This record gives sequence, structure tokens and C-alpha cells, in this order.
Amino acid sequence: MTTAKPSRDPINASPNGVHSLSKRLVSARAADRSRPALNSKSHEARGFSLLELMVVMSIIAIFLSIAIPTYSHSIVAAREKALRSDLDLLRDSIWKYTLDKQKAPQSLDDLKKDNYIDKIPDDPMTHEPNWEVVQDDVLLSVEQQDPGVTDVHSASNGTASDGTAYSSW
Repeated sequence: MTTAKPSRDPINASPNGVHSLSKRLVSARAADRSRPALNSKSHEARGFSLLELMVVMSIIAIFLSIAIPTYSHSIVAAREKALRSDLDLLRDSIWKYTLDKQKAPQSLDDLKKDNYIDKIPDDPMTHEPNWEVVQDDVLLSVEQQDPGVTDVHSASNGTASDGTAYSSW
């Protein structure tokens, strides 16, 4: 009595020595028959129904209706913050120029020419460097000899989120 020696080929042999490749092929063919064809009109066909697509589109629309106003508000808030920062920079430069030179600048170009600012910033509301300068005969310091630019405002006609006009800042 001789016992069958198991084959060392893991693909073609089972542990008891019987070739199982044919069994695998038969089971694979049976599994293929149980799957629906992609072009068949059965209920098991792959894809999304119109109702599912409409539900997803509705959810996306709801998210957008929440996100767009929030985004728009954040853009306005960022521009207002940039406007306040630019106004502070220009006013501080006017003050320093007046104290150093003992006269007020006659225009914002004087600040740039004498290196108090690198460049005249663009008004964040109008996107142009068209600031409204205030020239008064008021002297800002005791040593000041000549009047000139004492303040600067935005040239925008818009209204801020707090209800004030940008030109009044």
C-alpha cells in the first residue's frame, strides 16, 4: 500500500494530492454567471438612480447656501481689517514725518519720497491708491512750522459692516 505524496505545487494541488485547478475554474465560472451583466436591464445593474443624484445635489446646495454667505462676510471683514491697518500706517507715517521734519507733508508722495513708507498702499475698498487727504492749518507739534496733510481717509463711498461710512474712518 502506497500513499499518495502531496504535490509541492500550491496552485495545482490540494493537501490530499488531488488537483484542484479544475475545481477552481468551475467555481469561478459559476460565480460569473451569478453576477448581472453590465448591459442588462435587471434591477441589480450598477450606477446611481436619478433620485439618489437629486438627494446628493440637494445636500450640496444646502451646504453651499451656508458656506457662500460666510465666505462673503469673511472677505468683507478682511478688507475692513486691511483698511484699518493701512490707515494706521499712513497716519503714523504722517505723524513721524511731521515730528522729524517739523512740517507736515504736502501729499502722500512726500512720505514715499522721504522713505517713511515703501509705497502708497492701495485702498482695499477701491483697489487704487486714491486716499482722501485732509489738509489743515492745525499744527501737530510745537516745533512744526508749515501746515499740510494731517489725516487720511478712504475714498470709498461704501458702508462698513458696523454701519459707518468707510470715508469716516
